[in-house]
Amino acid sequence: MNCSVSSGLRGRTAVVVIGAGQSGLACSHYLTRFGVDHVVLERGRVAEAWRSQRWDSLRLLTPNWQSTLPDFNYRGDDADGYMGSAQVAQFISGFAAHCNAPVEEHTSVLRVDSCTGGYRVSTDRGDWLCAGLIVASGAFARANVPALAASLPADMDQLTSHQYRNPDQLRSGGVLVVGAGASGVQIAHELARSGRRVSLAVGEHLRMPRRYRGRDIQYWMQASGLLDESWREVEDLPRLRRLPSPQLAGTPEGRDMDLDTLRAVGVETLGRLAGVAGNSLQFSGSLANVIKLADLKMNRLLDAIDEHIESRGLPADPAERPALTAAGDKPRLAVKFASGEFSTVLWTCGYRPDYRWLNLPLLDGKGMPAHRGGVAELPGVYFMGLPFMRRRKSSFICGAGDDARDIVHHLLMWLGRPVESCLQAVSV
Repeated sequence: MNCSVSSGLRGRTAVVVIGAGQSGLACSHYLTRFGVDHVVLERGRVAEAWRSQRWDSLRLLTPNWQSTLPDFNYRGDDADGYMGSAQVAQFISGFAAHCNAPVEEHTSVLRVDSCTGGYRVSTDRGDWLCAGLIVASGAFARANVPALAASLPADMDQLTSHQYRNPDQLRSGGVLVVGAGASGVQIAHELARSGRRVSLAVGEHLRMPRRYRGRDIQYWMQASGLLDESWREVEDLPRLRRLPSPQLAGTPEGRDMDLDTLRAVGVETLGRLAGVAGNSLQFSGSLANVIKLADLKMNRLLDAIDEHIESRGLPADPAERPALTAAGDKPRLAVKFASGEFSTVLWTCGYRPDYRWLNLPLLDGKGMPAHRGGVAELPGVYFMGLPFMRRRKSSFICGAGDDARDIVHHLLMWLGRPVESCLQAVSV
């Protein structure tokens, strides 16, 4: 495909950034700093996902003091609190205004093609031609729903964590929440507190205390350097990128949000939802082993934090570990549809990016991007905002700035415009 001018051409620019969340805007900040002409395309409003794809009570898993973007920090009066989704949208919108980002809102990308000299980005408001492309549309565009969902009875309601807003949204009856990451445990807890009968199907999960040795766990994750751990330094990177988010919640009282917390409010814990057989839902019998593995990993993390504290002689409260997860009753392995226990199944099985509009050979067989630290195989194409993309914190707000700096520096070098003042070189 060539890049000849057509009647639908909106403009030419050096770089098109797709997505005006924290990742795309952080890239825009550095592109502006280094004088690179660009445009940021956003299908809705700035920070649209935080405005329209979150449940009502959701709060960040990270404390407010950790919400930082390039030259822009949290400015409220509750540094140790946790922003709700509306506050996050306001924070990100404030950053967009602060850096005067050239955002084209309400512009949906329909297709991206390669062409002579670069790429053509087709939108519902005309096409853009560019030499470089930064795909920052987010890793959480679509909720992951397993294929077995199609085997559930037609009279059983199904919705995802993207669609869930509050308990009143659901019809009466019990709820099966599938997935024990951050979204699953928070929603299960909220539903149980509202008086619902709730069961939680538990697969692999990451248990993490909200506070440890007198500090928010995220303080120690950051201070010890764990959040800055590079994608080059870890073993089995593909697996780390697939891990669920840790069992944390941004509650005002700093409550732990683990399986024991859920059982205390009446949530039944079941094994991983394994399939549908006849007229029954089938659950794995390995729940006890999954729980033991989560406790083991949690204590390894706390060991690393203890070592960091002791090796540097840092002031900290005594090392009091959370108790191991209680064994609980032996979980059921099957539930018959006819029992009427569940009127709703709520899928909280993680999320996937949505690149159906990306007509470039950059995705694997599962529709996931192939990249090395955000650098794609095609020249001038980059990804942003993916889990553990360049660092453990890549998908956090506080990780967007460092990743964007690296990506934009690499892009500058590719464009033949190396900038020595950029803070660090990037090797690929």
